[in-house]
Amino acid sequence: MILNFTKMNGAGNDFVVIDNLALDYSLSGEQIAKLCDRHRGVGADGLLAVEPAEQGADVRFRYYNADGGEAEMCGNGARCFGRYVSRLLDGEKNKITFETIAGTLRAEIIGEKVCIEMSEPFGLEINSPVEVDSLGVPVHNLNTGVPHAIAFVEDVEATEIVKNGAALRYHEHYQPSGTNANFTQILSPQHLLVRTYERGVEGETLACGTGITACALIHHLLTGAPSPIKVTVRGGDDISIGFVTINDRKFTNVTMTGPADFIFEGEIEA
Repeated sequence: MILNFTKMNGAGNDFVVIDNLALDYSLSGEQIAKLCDRHRGVGADGLLAVEPAEQGADVRFRYYNADGGEAEMCGNGARCFGRYVSRLLDGEKNKITFETIAGTLRAEIIGEKVCIEMSEPFGLEINSPVEVDSLGVPVHNLNTGVPHAIAFVEDVEATEIVKNGAALRYHEHYQPSGTNANFTQILSPQHLLVRTYERGVEGETLACGTGITACALIHHLLTGAPSPIKVTVRGGDDISIGFVTINDRKFTNVTMTGPADFIFEGEIEA
Protein backbone atom coordinates (compact mmCIF):
# COMPACT_ATOMS: atom_id res chain seq x y z
CA MET A 1 0.00 0.00 0.00
CA ILE A 2 1.35 3.43 -0.95
CA LEU A 3 0.73 5.96 1.83
CA ASN A 4 0.76 9.71 1.20
CA PHE A 5 1.94 11.62 4.27
CA THR A 6 3.08 14.97 5.60
CA LYS A 7 5.90 15.31 8.11
CA MET A 8 5.35 18.00 10.77
CA ASN A 9 6.85 19.08 14.06
CA GLY A 10 5.64 21.03 17.05
CA ALA A 11 8.56 22.42 19.08
CA GLY A 12 10.69 19.48 17.93
CA ASN A 13 8.07 16.84 18.70
CA ASP A 14 7.69 15.30 15.22
CA PHE A 15 4.84 13.48 13.53
CA VAL A 16 3.75 11.62 10.42
CA VAL A 17 0.35 13.10 9.46
CA ILE A 18 -2.11 11.43 7.08
CA ASP A 19 -5.44 12.43 5.56
CA ASN A 20 -7.81 9.55 6.26
CA LEU A 21 -11.09 11.41 5.77
CA ALA A 22 -12.08 8.84 3.15
CA LEU A 23 -11.09 6.03 5.55
CA ASP A 24 -8.87 4.55 2.86
CA TYR A 25 -6.20 3.54 5.34
CA SER A 26 -6.41 0.93 8.09
CA LEU A 27 -2.93 0.72 9.56
CA SER A 28 -1.86 -1.90 12.09
CA GLY A 29 0.25 -1.06 15.12
CA GLU A 30 3.17 -2.78 13.42
CA GLN A 31 2.79 -0.63 10.29
CA ILE A 32 2.59 2.56 12.37
CA ALA A 33 5.69 1.58 14.35
CA LYS A 34 7.54 0.97 11.07
CA LEU A 35 6.51 4.38 9.70
CA CYS A 36 7.77 6.05 12.89
CA ASP A 37 11.05 4.12 12.87
CA ARG A 38 13.89 6.57 12.27
CA HIS A 39 15.99 4.00 10.42
CA ARG A 40 13.42 2.06 8.39
CA GLY A 41 10.57 4.53 7.98
CA VAL A 42 9.78 8.23 7.87
CA GLY A 43 10.85 8.72 11.48
CA ALA A 44 8.58 10.34 14.08
CA ASP A 45 7.48 10.43 17.71
CA GLY A 46 4.00 9.46 16.58
CA LEU A 47 1.39 9.35 13.82
CA LEU A 48 -1.64 11.64 13.43
CA ALA A 49 -4.64 10.66 11.31
CA VAL A 50 -7.49 12.94 10.22
CA GLU A 51 -10.78 11.02 10.16
CA PRO A 52 -14.46 11.98 9.82
CA ALA A 53 -16.05 13.40 12.96
CA GLU A 54 -18.59 11.25 14.79
CA GLN A 55 -20.02 13.73 17.31
CA GLY A 56 -20.46 17.02 15.46
CA ALA A 57 -16.93 18.46 15.41
CA ASP A 58 -15.11 19.36 12.20
CA VAL A 59 -12.94 16.22 12.19
CA ARG A 60 -11.74 13.36 14.37
CA PHE A 61 -8.20 13.26 15.77
CA ARG A 62 -6.44 9.88 16.00
CA TYR A 63 -3.02 9.73 17.62
CA TYR A 64 -0.63 6.78 17.76
CA ASN A 65 2.65 6.65 19.66
CA ALA A 66 5.84 5.54 17.93
CA ASP A 67 5.31 2.00 19.24
CA GLY A 68 2.03 1.80 17.29
CA GLY A 69 -0.28 2.03 20.29
CA GLU A 70 -3.14 4.54 20.22
CA ALA A 71 -3.09 7.26 22.89
CA GLU A 72 -5.76 9.62 24.14
CA MET A 73 -4.16 12.88 23.12
CA CYS A 74 -0.93 14.68 22.25
CA GLY A 75 -0.60 18.42 22.82
CA ASN A 76 2.13 19.21 20.29
CA GLY A 77 0.43 16.82 17.89
CA ALA A 78 -2.84 18.67 18.36
CA ARG A 79 -1.22 21.93 17.24
CA CYS A 80 0.23 20.24 14.16
CA PHE A 81 -3.11 18.56 13.53
CA GLY A 82 -4.97 21.87 13.70
CA ARG A 83 -2.66 23.57 11.20
CA TYR A 84 -2.73 20.52 8.90
CA VAL A 85 -6.54 20.41 8.91
CA SER A 86 -6.72 24.15 8.19
CA ARG A 87 -4.55 23.60 5.10
CA LEU A 88 -6.56 20.51 4.18
CA LEU A 89 -9.64 22.74 4.13
CA ASP A 90 -7.80 25.24 1.88
CA GLY A 91 -7.28 27.65 4.76
CA GLU A 92 -10.99 28.45 4.87
CA LYS A 93 -11.14 27.98 8.65
CA ASN A 94 -8.75 29.33 11.24
CA LYS A 95 -10.79 27.85 14.09
CA ILE A 96 -11.20 24.07 14.07
CA THR A 97 -12.82 21.58 16.44
CA PHE A 98 -11.76 17.97 16.63
CA GLU A 99 -12.79 14.93 18.59
CA THR A 100 -10.21 13.03 20.63
CA ILE A 101 -10.43 10.22 23.15
CA ALA A 102 -9.78 12.91 25.78
CA GLY A 103 -12.71 15.06 24.59
CA THR A 104 -13.40 17.71 21.95
CA LEU A 105 -10.58 20.24 21.50
CA ARG A 106 -10.45 23.57 19.70
CA ALA A 107 -7.58 24.95 17.67
CA GLU A 108 -7.09 28.53 16.49
CA ILE A 109 -4.52 29.15 13.76
CA ILE A 110 -2.50 32.31 14.46
CA GLY A 111 -0.03 32.66 11.60
CA GLU A 112 2.49 29.85 11.96
CA LYS A 113 1.48 29.25 15.57
CA VAL A 114 -1.54 27.39 16.89
CA CYS A 115 -3.47 27.90 20.11
CA ILE A 116 -5.12 24.75 21.46
CA GLU A 117 -7.95 24.92 23.98
CA MET A 118 -7.26 21.84 26.07
CA SER A 119 -9.68 19.54 27.87
CA GLU A 120 -10.10 20.13 31.61
CA PRO A 121 -7.35 18.40 33.64
CA PHE A 122 -8.16 15.73 36.21
CA GLY A 123 -6.46 13.19 38.44
CA LEU A 124 -4.55 15.78 40.48
CA GLU A 125 -2.16 14.44 43.11
CA ILE A 126 0.13 16.87 44.92
CA ASN A 127 2.96 15.09 46.77
CA SER A 128 1.87 11.64 45.61
CA PRO A 129 3.10 8.48 47.38
CA VAL A 130 5.45 7.76 44.47
CA GLU A 131 9.15 7.72 45.35
CA VAL A 132 12.18 7.31 43.12
CA ASP A 133 15.38 7.01 45.15
CA SER A 134 17.63 8.53 42.50
CA LEU A 135 15.39 11.63 42.28
CA GLY A 136 14.91 12.41 45.94
CA VAL A 137 12.15 14.98 45.33
CA PRO A 138 8.32 14.84 45.55
CA VAL A 139 6.36 13.61 42.53
CA HIS A 140 3.06 15.20 41.52
CA ASN A 141 0.46 13.84 39.09
CA LEU A 142 -2.01 15.40 36.68
CA ASN A 143 -3.87 14.15 33.61
CA THR A 144 -4.01 16.81 30.87
CA GLY A 145 -5.41 14.48 28.24
CA VAL A 146 -2.87 11.76 29.09
CA PRO A 147 -1.32 10.99 32.49
CA HIS A 148 1.76 12.88 33.64
CA ALA A 149 4.11 12.64 36.60
CA ILE A 150 5.93 15.89 37.42
CA ALA A 151 9.11 16.30 39.48
CA PHE A 152 10.71 19.69 40.18
CA VAL A 153 14.50 19.50 40.19
CA GLU A 154 17.26 22.05 40.81
CA ASP A 155 19.11 21.34 37.57
CA VAL A 156 17.19 19.61 34.79
CA GLU A 157 20.33 19.25 32.65
CA ALA A 158 22.03 17.26 35.41
CA THR A 159 19.00 14.95 35.82
CA GLU A 160 19.16 11.45 34.34
CA ILE A 161 16.02 11.72 32.24
CA VAL A 162 15.89 8.20 30.80
CA LYS A 163 16.76 6.42 34.05
CA ASN A 164 14.36 8.40 36.23
CA GLY A 165 11.74 8.67 33.48
CA ALA A 166 11.59 4.91 33.04
CA ALA A 167 11.39 4.43 36.83
CA LEU A 168 8.31 6.66 36.94
CA ARG A 169 6.77 5.38 33.69
CA TYR A 170 6.75 1.79 34.98
CA HIS A 171 6.14 2.53 38.68
CA GLU A 172 3.45 0.33 40.20
CA HIS A 173 1.41 3.42 41.16
CA TYR A 174 0.65 4.06 37.47
CA GLN A 175 -0.06 0.56 36.30
CA PRO A 176 -1.39 -0.91 34.10
CA SER A 177 -1.18 1.96 31.61
CA GLY A 178 1.91 3.72 32.91
CA THR A 179 2.58 7.46 32.81
CA ASN A 180 4.69 10.10 31.11
CA ALA A 181 7.42 11.69 33.25
CA ASN A 182 8.40 15.36 33.33
CA PHE A 183 11.41 16.97 34.99
CA THR A 184 11.02 20.69 35.63
CA GLN A 185 13.40 23.48 36.58
CA ILE A 186 12.07 26.87 37.68
CA LEU A 187 13.97 29.60 35.81
CA SER A 188 11.78 32.42 37.13
CA PRO A 189 8.25 32.63 38.64
CA GLN A 190 6.65 32.51 35.17
CA HIS A 191 9.28 30.59 33.21
CA LEU A 192 9.97 26.85 33.38
CA LEU A 193 12.45 24.54 31.67
CA VAL A 194 11.04 21.05 31.07
CA ARG A 195 12.40 17.74 29.80
CA THR A 196 10.03 14.81 29.22
CA TYR A 197 10.24 11.02 29.02
CA GLU A 198 7.29 9.92 26.89
CA ARG A 199 5.36 6.71 27.31
CA GLY A 200 5.11 4.89 23.98
CA VAL A 201 8.29 6.51 22.70
CA GLU A 202 10.14 5.04 25.72
CA GLY A 203 12.68 7.80 25.76
CA GLU A 204 13.10 11.55 25.90
CA THR A 205 11.45 13.70 23.24
CA LEU A 206 12.26 17.31 22.33
CA ALA A 207 8.87 18.45 23.63
CA CYS A 208 5.57 17.19 25.03
CA GLY A 209 2.61 19.56 24.93
CA THR A 210 0.40 17.84 27.48
CA GLY A 211 3.46 17.38 29.70
CA ILE A 212 4.47 21.03 29.77
CA THR A 213 0.83 21.95 30.38
CA ALA A 214 0.77 19.67 33.43
CA CYS A 215 4.06 21.16 34.66
CA ALA A 216 2.76 24.74 34.35
CA LEU A 217 -0.47 23.96 36.19
CA ILE A 218 1.30 22.13 39.02
CA HIS A 219 3.79 25.02 39.25
CA HIS A 220 0.86 27.40 39.68
CA LEU A 221 -0.64 25.26 42.45
CA LEU A 222 2.68 25.05 44.30
CA THR A 223 3.82 28.66 43.92
CA GLY A 224 0.82 30.76 42.88
CA ALA A 225 2.53 31.81 39.62
CA PRO A 226 -0.09 33.56 37.45
CA SER A 227 -1.20 32.76 33.91
CA PRO A 228 0.33 32.67 31.36
CA ILE A 229 3.42 30.61 32.12
CA LYS A 230 6.22 30.28 29.56
CA VAL A 231 7.80 26.87 29.17
CA THR A 232 11.05 26.21 27.33
CA VAL A 233 11.34 22.66 26.00
CA ARG A 234 14.34 20.47 25.17
CA GLY A 235 14.19 21.50 21.51
CA GLY A 236 14.67 25.15 22.50
CA ASP A 237 11.19 26.44 21.64
CA ASP A 238 9.02 28.44 24.03
CA ILE A 239 5.37 27.52 24.56
CA SER A 240 2.81 29.59 26.45
CA ILE A 241 0.34 27.92 28.83
CA GLY A 242 -2.74 29.91 29.80
CA PHE A 243 -5.39 28.93 32.34
CA VAL A 244 -8.12 30.08 34.71
CA THR A 245 -8.33 28.58 38.20
CA ILE A 246 -11.55 27.47 39.87
CA ASN A 247 -11.62 26.97 43.65
CA ASP A 248 -7.80 26.83 43.77
CA ARG A 249 -7.51 23.21 42.65
CA LYS A 250 -9.43 23.07 39.38
CA PHE A 251 -8.70 24.64 36.02
CA THR A 252 -10.70 25.80 33.03
CA ASN A 253 -9.86 27.61 29.77
CA VAL A 254 -6.49 25.83 29.63
CA THR A 255 -4.68 26.85 26.45
CA MET A 256 -1.35 25.98 24.86
CA THR A 257 0.14 28.26 22.20
CA GLY A 258 3.22 27.36 20.20
CA PRO A 259 4.72 26.46 16.83
CA ALA A 260 3.43 23.87 14.36
CA ASP A 261 5.67 23.50 11.32
CA PHE A 262 5.42 21.66 8.02
CA ILE A 263 8.66 19.84 7.17
CA PHE A 264 8.04 17.85 3.98
CA GLU A 265 5.54 15.68 2.11
CA GLY A 266 6.05 12.31 0.51
CA GLU A 267 4.80 8.83 -0.12
CA ILE A 268 5.99 5.55 1.32
CA GLU A 269 5.09 1.88 1.05
CA ALA A 270 3.35 0.93 4.29
